[in-house]
Amino acid sequence: MKILTAKNIYKSFPRGKDIKLTVLNNISLSINSHEITVIVGASGTGKSTLLHILSGLDTPDSGEVIIDNKNIFSMNEDEIAKFRNRSIGFVYQFHHLLPEFTAAENVAIAQMINGTSQKVALEKSRELLSVVGLNERFNHKPAELSGGEQQRVAIARALINNPKIIFADEPTGNLDSKNSEMIHNLFIELKNKFNITLLIVTHNPELVNLADRVIKMQDGKIFEA
Repeated sequence: MKILTAKNIYKSFPRGKDIKLTVLNNISLSINSHEITVIVGASGTGKSTLLHILSGLDTPDSGEVIIDNKNIFSMNEDEIAKFRNRSIGFVYQFHHLLPEFTAAENVAIAQMINGTSQKVALEKSRELLSVVGLNERFNHKPAELSGGEQQRVAIARALINNPKIIFADEPTGNLDSKNSEMIHNLFIELKNKFNITLLIVTHNPELVNLADRVIKMQDGKIFEA
């Protein structure tokens, strides 16, 4: 079953007066539910731009993206923001944790935005932190955690609203090989435990080897999928 379908995605950016640089050139693809799909390609091929458009963080010049039978670009900005918060998780290369809050609070905030009480959100947060192996780090702030631990907090945060799909942009790009391997194994565990879909941009060959499907990009186009 397809969870995401993109059709005829074009994206360009201004580059000087009356000049545009085409970053995505007529991209169409579909993503299967409950699989790990990775997007690979050389730097500058448009991988991260595509990921941001597929997740609703950016808008294309033209084309459509359908997630869970909803055309996200038919929504207004508020509707897209609500949809992202309730249906999508995102993991960045840099964890973007709030330094003044504990690990449990960083994870809980994403659910509290949806109106969940602090008590309930913190209970769910602690459950997920235990799942990602951080049951002794609930009350630690980001500065007190290693890079790998911070990224696991970010993954727990991405999971807290029970998303249909998680997008990850170079999730191990800032980690050493040991922590990278830990995150890779965690992705597989989470896919199996929560039956979720992951779409990951990566340069890491080990993560590519673990994927159910690999999409290769070159010069703003898909040349192998």
